[in-house]
Amino acid sequence: MSKPDEDILDRAAAAALALAADRPWPQISLRDIAAKAEISLADLYALADSKGRIVDHLARRFDRAALATAAHEGDADLHDRLFDAAMARIEAMEPHRAALIAVAKADGPLPAARRLPRTARALLEAGGVEATPVRIAAMTAVWARVLQVWRDDEGALNRTMAELDKRLKTLRERLKQVGAGF
Repeated sequence: MSKPDEDILDRAAAAALALAADRPWPQISLRDIAAKAEISLADLYALADSKGRIVDHLARRFDRAALATAAHEGDADLHDRLFDAAMARIEAMEPHRAALIAVAKADGPLPAARRLPRTARALLEAGGVEATPVRIAAMTAVWARVLQVWRDDEGALNRTMAELDKRLKTLRERLKQVGAGF
């Protein structure tokens, strides 16, 4: 994807989040998003022909926040690297909490569930763990639960961090039991 295309999608994503914070997601159209982003509907449609594609772009952008932690991993313990990657993604999402929750509620569980394995793969890769199918499935379950807690955890994210820590420890133990450990 070229830089101008990425810029259009980033602007559309920011506009979509701003709109979703103010009004119900089902009442927001691609035309509304294009107008708010100050881009033509034709340019937006060429890159994202649905609101779901814009949300997919947002998810990839948040995944990049997790992947960026890989450059800073140093000698950190594997648990800490996975924890840091997941928290980087959550911190990227945090300013948009209300809008993201509204979108997820309006879209229902299926679109979000479709994106979970891609995020699980990004978290594993950021942590330096080979993303095998079994590990992706296990991390998907961890991430899904952490997201549930994050949606209800307002403030300092203490519950989210505690849940993530607990789930990562359980993940490592269970993967070892089935011979897929790291």
